[in-house]
Amino acid sequence: MFELTDRAKRYQEDLLDFMDAHVYPAEPVYEAQMRASGDPHFQPPILEELKVEARRRGLWNLFHPHPGRGPGLTNLEYAPLAEIMGRSHLAPEACNCNAPDTGNMEVLELFGTEEHKEKYLKPLLEGTMASAFAMTEPRVASSDATNIELSMVRDGDSYVLNGRKWFATNALHKNCRVLIVMGKTDPTAAPHRQQTMMVVPIDAPGITLLRGLPVFGYQDRDGHAEIDFTDVRVPATDVLKGEGEGFAISQARLGPGRIHHCMRTIGMAERALELMCERALARVTFGRPIADNANIQDWIAEARIEIEMIRLLTLKAAHLMDTVGNKAARTEIAAIKVAAPNIALKIVDRAIQVHGGAGVTDDFPLAAAWAHLRTLRLADGPDEVHKRTIARQELRKYAKKEI
Repeated sequence: MFELTDRAKRYQEDLLDFMDAHVYPAEPVYEAQMRASGDPHFQPPILEELKVEARRRGLWNLFHPHPGRGPGLTNLEYAPLAEIMGRSHLAPEACNCNAPDTGNMEVLELFGTEEHKEKYLKPLLEGTMASAFAMTEPRVASSDATNIELSMVRDGDSYVLNGRKWFATNALHKNCRVLIVMGKTDPTAAPHRQQTMMVVPIDAPGITLLRGLPVFGYQDRDGHAEIDFTDVRVPATDVLKGEGEGFAISQARLGPGRIHHCMRTIGMAERALELMCERALARVTFGRPIADNANIQDWIAEARIEIEMIRLLTLKAAHLMDTVGNKAARTEIAAIKVAAPNIALKIVDRAIQVHGGAGVTDDFPLAAAWAHLRTLRLADGPDEVHKRTIARQELRKYAKKEI
């Protein structure tokens, strides 16, 4: 049912070769350059070199569904490519397919003005600029987007923004120049019409980058920023789509973003399984390779079974998005957003266990992968919100039946 098209197979072959020839060998170089810089948000030269090579090979903007911006792949065609890129933390940015830039590019494509497209979308597509998405707030439960409090008050031909955001991923990236900000323009409107999104330069007067939030002790290179907005003036022309359209835009943005995360997560799980098998065969305890132990074999078998399960669910969700649309696929998107990080997290945890003490160090990518996956159970909506979506869809089938 989910057979790859010929062009998807070609991209898959080219991407696998790029990973083997350039990305995996670049990982220790990246780590050395980051350590030498002493700056957790340094943009290492090796990453820019990878971007040049990816563009040369035509492995650029693979995520973009619009022909001319990228190859115009369907979600089903893109899924195995995102999985491959998910095997390394370098590959998504190397191919200009990294979050949150992918989602922001789609928002600007769909809802931006011609000025926005020239000023921001074009350099984002070129990979010379980075962007951040500022929705989550520290003072409210942001899993319910109607709670958003940052105020956007109309003043003549501008809006004045006041409030605080956090977990604005990419805001500390050296190339970040623009934020897409969600706030509240009309607290008296219907709950889903109170929010508005605006394009805001990151250096606008009144914006203060307070800190990068550590995640399980890690400071990501792109940063999860806490940002203060004090009397930030934004021209009314920088409103996206229109006042009151913020919630609708957020749903349009987060659907594809969620499944992209899941696609990459499968790649991370595959790499963890690969490392677990290699370590189990290489390490000897009590005179035997630990691969001979029944519990280790159980972990390996279960990992293979579970990876195939989440891969099939991801492909089904991608197929539905292509054929009936994101809204009709919301149950499958919600389901895979719960299943993929949880299953990958378990596989990475077991791979860490097989590696022993080495598994919790930076000598292997497993500890960082664990931190990322555990965070992903909260990013783009926590598990509980997605389970609520699924349960309500199921209950709706029986609500009008006589029991």
